[in-house]
Amino acid sequence: MARQSSRRNRHRRASAQQEVAAIGLPQLERKKLRNRFAPVEPLDQEQVELIHDASLRLLEQQGIEVLGDQALARFRQAGAVVDADGIVKMERGLVLETIAKAPAEFTLMPRNSENAVRVGGDAINFGLVSGPPNVHDNIHGRRAGNIDDYRKVISFGQYFNVLTFFGNQALAPIDLPANNRHLDTTLLNLTLSDKVFFATGIGGGRARDAVELCAIARGLSLDEMLDSPAVLTNININSPRKLDDSMAYGAMQMAMLGQAVAVTPFTLMGAMTPATMAGALVQQNAEALLGISLVQLTRPGAPVVYGGFTSNVDMRSGAPAFGTPENALANMAGGQFARKYNLPYRTSACNASNTVDGQATWETQMALWGAVMGHGNLIYHSAGWLEGGLVASFEKIVMDCEMLQHMSSMLEPIKIDLAEMGLEAIEEVGPGGHFFGCAHTLERYKTAFYQPFLSDWQNHENWVLAGAKDATMRATETWQRVLNEFEQPPTDPAIREALQAYVAKRKEKLKTNEPELEPTPL
Repeated sequence: MARQSSRRNRHRRASAQQEVAAIGLPQLERKKLRNRFAPVEPLDQEQVELIHDASLRLLEQQGIEVLGDQALARFRQAGAVVDADGIVKMERGLVLETIAKAPAEFTLMPRNSENAVRVGGDAINFGLVSGPPNVHDNIHGRRAGNIDDYRKVISFGQYFNVLTFFGNQALAPIDLPANNRHLDTTLLNLTLSDKVFFATGIGGGRARDAVELCAIARGLSLDEMLDSPAVLTNININSPRKLDDSMAYGAMQMAMLGQAVAVTPFTLMGAMTPATMAGALVQQNAEALLGISLVQLTRPGAPVVYGGFTSNVDMRSGAPAFGTPENALANMAGGQFARKYNLPYRTSACNASNTVDGQATWETQMALWGAVMGHGNLIYHSAGWLEGGLVASFEKIVMDCEMLQHMSSMLEPIKIDLAEMGLEAIEEVGPGGHFFGCAHTLERYKTAFYQPFLSDWQNHENWVLAGAKDATMRATETWQRVLNEFEQPPTDPAIREALQAYVAKRKEKLKTNEPELEPTPL
């Protein structure tokens, strides 16, 4: 009898698993997520004003080094002081007047208008990992980034509804030539996906290519794209206090074409800023304001995002640390400054773990809470980041998307009315009863609670019988299933042909060592 019972249990489990497989992963539907909670503010108003004043004094008295003749020309024309070494100093009135021209919010429109992304206000968007030179999964191990794995990562990003945008190259396909790989990745972004993505903004030519390709995908001219941004780029200030020419030119080109720029200082306390939260926030704020000013001096009113990427280093080794208390506080504090200047906010949810384990989970969750409670509008690196940004992990993408679904479900408004309060059900059940079989429960049992796709809620006996798989093992099975189920969104054949033709033409020009396209003066 025990054997027959065991066989029946295994049959029921197999049938349940087949039923889930037939209907696909239990994802939340795609929606425009809003942060209904009040922002958490770790700084009081006096502290905000002290940092605001100190960052403006830094811009006035010490300045920031800027490379690139056209960028320096913009600052000179606006009245900034530019010395022989390219140090730009801006009077505070000029800074505040310039950044005030930026919009408080804007909408990015991909080729599928249903996946439009609102940036600013109470909108919250989770993005895929961006930029690692390596990739890892538990079947094939750790390896250098390559274009085949790039396709897989973009497929994950398209598949999971909770992800609404992609970062700048989800991983670096270093098997392709460095001067034209941006063409291949942008083409894949536009054909394997129909969501918003960050373009490579290193130099004016790469930025221009991304905008041209997005215009083709949407069937628009560049002039029509001016008032309907589709793509954004992220530029980093090379902290401390240096903006290089390729980043400056990329930002300027995007601004001139009406596309969005996130200006994000890369500030690690103890290495690239003073080893204090106060010093790091002063430097982050000054560097962000200078980059935002450049965008507005290039094209007043161009969409721009205040970016924060402040964490700390391990003072014993110098290695970057993420998901720390300091990182979470900086994520929240950065939002205070974005709101002060009436700008959208970009932040991140990172970790420093070398593998997909408990550390990777708690550090990501810590950073994620700071990003969400700090009212980040674009939360970069939300899924798949590992090894402090050196690896894009398939298992981590899956596990992070589960966490992001939990977070998204928590952000949904709670419905409160007479039917939901269930007074009649409480009376029906009576003291000491249970609610499993009452009408109120039976009406709601399928949709009453969030349903995870990765968590395993079986008891221990059944968990062991099912293979005793931990979350990482289940994530390995899940990403394989996602790739098997994935269907790329349809693309008009004429548009696909036009995209491919543009890429082929640009690659031919780049073979001849033709100089990068740079932004031309307005």
